[in-house]
Formats: sequence, C-alpha cells, structure tokens
Amino acid sequence: MANERLRGAIAAKHLTIRQVAERLGVDPKTVERWVTKERIPQPVHREATTALLGVDEVYLWPSTAQNPRTVSVSRAELVEFYPSRSSVPADLWRSLVVQARECIDILVYAGLFFPEQNDALLLADRAREGCRIRLLLGDPAGTAVARRGEEEGFGAGLAHRVTLSLRYFEPVLATPGVELRLHDTTLYASIYRSDETLLANVHAFGAPAAQNPVLHLQRVPGGRVVDHYLTSFDRVWAGATPVTDTAAIVASVNGR
Repeated sequence: MANERLRGAIAAKHLTIRQVAERLGVDPKTVERWVTKERIPQPVHREATTALLGVDEVYLWPSTAQNPRTVSVSRAELVEFYPSRSSVPADLWRSLVVQARECIDILVYAGLFFPEQNDALLLADRAREGCRIRLLLGDPAGTAVARRGEEEGFGAGLAHRVTLSLRYFEPVLATPGVELRLHDTTLYASIYRSDETLLANVHAFGAPAAQNPVLHLQRVPGGRVVDHYLTSFDRVWAGATPVTDTAAIVASVNGR
C-alpha cells in the first residue's frame, strides 16, 4: 500500500522524490520505497523528512505514535507542569529571551504579560546577535479575537489588549531578524518557544489564558510533543499577515 500522505506532502512542496533524497542524503530508491511500499524510515530520517516537508511525523506515519521508544522519549520532553500560567516562575519567562541564541517564536492572541515582563528591546538585542524572532498576535479586527473575547467575558477588551502588545513590540520591528504577523485562527494553545525550550499554555473554553495550565517542554531528539507544537506554529505563521507598521492597526481598533 502506498503512503499517499507522504506523496501528497512531497507534491505540496513542489519537490520530486529525487530532490527529497538529495536533501536528506539518501538513495532515491529508499524514498521511493517510503512512498510506494509504505516503509517507515529510521528516526533520524523521519525527523529530517518532517522538517523538510513541514508536516507532523504521526500524520505521515501514524503507527509511530504507538512506538514504545517514541512514547518514552516524548514523555521525557515534559520538564514541568504548571496548573496555571500565573504560577510559572517569572525567571522562566525571562530566560526565554535572555538565553535564546537561535530563535524565539511566540503565538498568542495578545500575550500582553510577556512584553510587560520582558523588555521588548531585548528581542532586538537577540536579533542583532543572529537570533530569529517571529511574533504571532491575533488580528484585533479579526473574528477569532472577537469570538475569544466574548467567550472569556472580555468582549472588545481582548482586541485592545492586542493593540497594547503591538505598542510594546513596535520599537523592535525595524530590527532585521524580527518579524511580526497577525493571525485570525482559533487558538488552542499559546506557544512560547526559545531554541529547544517550549512553553505551551493550553486553553479551556471560557477561561482566560492566565488561568489555564502550562506545559514546560524541552525538545528531545525522537520526541514528538515539541515538534507537534512547532508544526502548529508554522501552519499559523504561513497563513498570517505580515505587519511592519502597527500605527494604523492600533488607530483602527481604538477608533471603533
């Protein structure tokens, strides 16, 4: 039986089997067997393939979800569990910026507490040192923010919290390596990623983010929880709208 999910993921990236093989450093016949005979690659090749194609490992190879080693390694990615975002130590939030060397990814609706606790100019410092910064905020004029505001009892207050976050981040947007986009997607978890560390603030209906649990995760090769969240981040990022000038957005919301 052929692996149509893998075939489709390769086609979606406009790649050929030979091109995939070249990028992964394997024989084209090996990749052909992955597709046509549904062979499951070794962990190192699965990881490289999912990174190349931007899809989740379990989507391509569902049986790997039950592999005992995968389950064990994935459990090892959990460093700590916090019953609410407000119980996460302030030092941990600050370390996400201070200790980052390669990348910082943030996916929230407003996430106002984050720039309030961390000087946004530190993001510019990290970017100048070669760290990639990707900020994803909810579109304050979008339907997702409006719906979440109603669900949490904040109404239009959530949209205004987004504009406050935009004001905090505005001074660093001109720094090369810093990019901000607005999304209009349903948010099941807020994501705060710094290199191999990831905090996932999972959401419950009707409860503000600060009251919801946080998973402190550390990426372990072969684990899939961190990669699962990073795949989600990349999907939202791909469909979000780049922002370079926040003034017009803030003015439009405040002028309602």
